[in-house]
Amino acid sequence: MISKVILKEGRERSVRQFHPWIYSGAIDNIQGNPQAGEIVRVLDSRQEFLAYGYINTRSRIVVRLLEWQDNEPPDKPWWQARLKESLARRDRIIRNGEAGDACRLVFGEADLIPGLIVDRYGDFLVMQVLTYGIELVKSLLVDVLVSLTHPKGIYERSDVDVREHEGLPQTKGILFGEEPPDQVIIRENAARFRVDIKSGQKTGFYLDQKENRRQAADYAADAEVLDCFCHSGAFSVQMLSGGARAVTAVDSSAHSLELMKSNIDLNDLADKAVDYIKGDVFQVLRHLCREKKVYDLIVLDPPKLAVTRFQLPKALTAYKDLNLIAMRLLRPGGLLVTFSCSGAVDPQSFRTAVLWASYDAGRRMQILKSLSQPEDHPRLLSFPEGEYLKGIIGRVI
Repeated sequence: MISKVILKEGRERSVRQFHPWIYSGAIDNIQGNPQAGEIVRVLDSRQEFLAYGYINTRSRIVVRLLEWQDNEPPDKPWWQARLKESLARRDRIIRNGEAGDACRLVFGEADLIPGLIVDRYGDFLVMQVLTYGIELVKSLLVDVLVSLTHPKGIYERSDVDVREHEGLPQTKGILFGEEPPDQVIIRENAARFRVDIKSGQKTGFYLDQKENRRQAADYAADAEVLDCFCHSGAFSVQMLSGGARAVTAVDSSAHSLELMKSNIDLNDLADKAVDYIKGDVFQVLRHLCREKKVYDLIVLDPPKLAVTRFQLPKALTAYKDLNLIAMRLLRPGGLLVTFSCSGAVDPQSFRTAVLWASYDAGRRMQILKSLSQPEDHPRLLSFPEGEYLKGIIGRVI
């Protein structure tokens, strides 16, 4: 017998509007004894059907919703259909070559499969399982992905903190086929990159910035560029390919800088003027200010500074300080390419932080382009939390 989750009176509105999360405060009672990850029926206070989802009372998000039609609860054919639909939505960009040979195939809630991330890197897939509900059907999902995509191998990168909130251990390793090599070479636009699937950031590479890198490179001709939080050098490679005169790359990770050097070589850019600085970006920027360095274009692509809304005030202060120092390092009319990948920071709050920075720097900023996620990282209108990547290309005057 399928368990039921009964919501409090007046708390069904977000479910009817297709938001996929239910928090504990919205729940009146649970009928039955569902185990973590089990499919449940969600009902309103009048016992009318709202949706199916999977439950985990240990998680802050108690139910993640899957299906709003009152048919049979999600089963094997249901999961197969959802995966097939998600892959089909990428057909156009894959067929047109817009994604190169690397692409996000499944993007969690935005593809109506909360808790699952699947990325393609050449002949390999990388799978990230974030929730108990997806963990229970992981082997089924692997079988379906194999039948639909025929990869050489599927590698799991579920070594993320969020699993601990679900009561799951962090894990990574081979799920199917061959183990990927230490570095997989992918193509993005006209550039190539070495990707460390097994231990690189996220699932190995920042796929979500590919369109933004291309757009930023349009402004790079003859520019002296400062690339902060450069990771494996994807922005730098695109800037140099776009005609940048010189690049200074800053990252706290020696491994990332070594990977960047190999990407510079891979793209036949070793003769370009590239300076590598290992260190804390905030401290390095202050040092560059003291040295009175100036640049034509600065890229700020920091890691997530706010995981939850409780961390928002501190994160906004950090964004303001980071952009303030960067503005002081720009020549008059210089360009700032600045981002936030924190889901807890909405686009307007991020712009406000950059505005505060401009006040304190005594500068004004023209927004030339607003940047976001690419097509393979879609934003679901009913799930604003999925719009995590915000960016601006601005001229500082």
